[in-house]
Amino acid sequence: MLTFNIRGENIEVTPAIREYVESKLSKLERYFNNEMDATANVNLKTYNDKRTKVEVTIPMKRLTLRAEERNDDLYTGVDAIVAKLERQIRKHKTKINRKFREREGVGVYFATVPSQETEAVQAEQEEELEIVRTKQFSLKPMDDEEAILQMNLLGHDFFIFTDSESNETNIVYRRKDGKYGLIETN
Repeated sequence: MLTFNIRGENIEVTPAIREYVESKLSKLERYFNNEMDATANVNLKTYNDKRTKVEVTIPMKRLTLRAEERNDDLYTGVDAIVAKLERQIRKHKTKINRKFREREGVGVYFATVPSQETEAVQAEQEEELEIVRTKQFSLKPMDDEEAILQMNLLGHDFFIFTDSESNETNIVYRRKDGKYGLIETN
C-alpha cells in the first residue's frame, strides 16, 4: 500500500494535482505484494520559466525507487515519472528472478503482473549489465579547483582525485544546473 507525501515548491498542490499524482502513482501498487507498505515522497517544483520538475522517491526495505523529470507540463512530467519507475521495477524484478531463480520466497517485494509488455520491453528486461571498457589511472594529489579544471580540460562530467590536504579520494562532478558538486569519501 502506497501512502503519499506530496509537496510543492513555488506551486500550490491543488486537490486536482494531488488526485492526478496519486492516481498515476497508485498504478505502481500492482507490482507490490499486499504486505508491502511504502511512502511515495513527491516533490513538485515550478521554475521562473514555467518549467516544472517532478521528483518521486519511494524508499523500501532493500530498494529505493527514484525518478526525476523536467517538463513544460506538470501532468506530462508525472506520466513520464510513472514510466521511469515502472521500468526500474521491471529491471529489478528481472534481476532478482534471474539471480535467485531456484530459491523459494524470492520476489517478496513484487507481485506477478499480467503481461502487457511489448517485445521491445521484454528484450530490454533481458539485457545484461555489461562493462564494455576498463580504464586504469593513478590519482594525483590536488585541490578541488585543480580537479575541476582537469575535468573541464578532459571534457568529462566527473573527475576522481586525491585531495592534497586530507589524502582521501574525492570526486568532483558537473551538476545539471551547470554548477559543480564534490563527493568526499572517508
